[in-house]
Amino acid sequence: MPHALRRRSPRLTGRGRLALLTAGLLAAVAVAAAVVLLRPDDGEPPRDLGSLTVPEGRRATQVYALADQTLGLAAGTTRQAAKDTRLALPAAADGNPEGYLFPATYPLDDSTTPATLLAFMADTADERFRQAGLDAGARRLGLSAYQASIVQAEADTPADMGKVARVIHNRLDQDRALEMDSTLNYALGRTSLDTTHEDTRTDSPYNTYARPGLPPTPIGNPGEQALRAALDPPAGGWLYFVTVRPGDTRFSEDYAEHRANVEEFNRERAAEGGG
Repeated sequence: MPHALRRRSPRLTGRGRLALLTAGLLAAVAVAAAVVLLRPDDGEPPRDLGSLTVPEGRRATQVYALADQTLGLAAGTTRQAAKDTRLALPAAADGNPEGYLFPATYPLDDSTTPATLLAFMADTADERFRQAGLDAGARRLGLSAYQASIVQAEADTPADMGKVARVIHNRLDQDRALEMDSTLNYALGRTSLDTTHEDTRTDSPYNTYARPGLPPTPIGNPGEQALRAALDPPAGGWLYFVTVRPGDTRFSEDYAEHRANVEEFNRERAAEGGG
């Protein structure tokens, strides 16, 4: 999030249990029309192996590991399949499925392979993007997936997503660096960190403290609520935000007000023994 440097308490970037249940219900509607994971007709129906649930906000590497574990495959198998499989991705993705492995619950059977599973996820993402009203041009560029992935990672609650999206839009419109901790997380391969001055000097295109604009790819796989927030954020002039305590995110237009909120956050952390 854009702020003066502060320490930050670790939290999952995925948006929690309610979002996960919602993604699962949405996916159930698309199962019949999505990619059907069936073996060649040998006279025997496929054997049900349960399902795999991808929580919102997970990175592609996390999805690969989850698929390997659920399918009982050697580590790295699904990652390799992602390189070898032609998926339905925007041209700007350049073959990288980050941001397009839609978080939902996917049925598995004994014919499921990493390739068919990844194709199911990418096809579901394409369908969900269409349903959210993302036009063909934006789908080709993948821009909303980029922004939605940051919204997914940064918003403390689903109710905050729209305002977080507006901060991103406003900073891009004003040619300001995004200064998002979540992109540093991605650059450093972390799921949480206390942001330091040293972190902000990281030499990476994902360092949005040092480099203007959006990162070169999404930083995770956003859900539908984050996507809709990125597409249609509420009006507002906010340029800063900080989560002072869980459930209490302060959005500011004025830097002095933001600094006061950051100082309150630091006092909270110190009182909890985290400062």
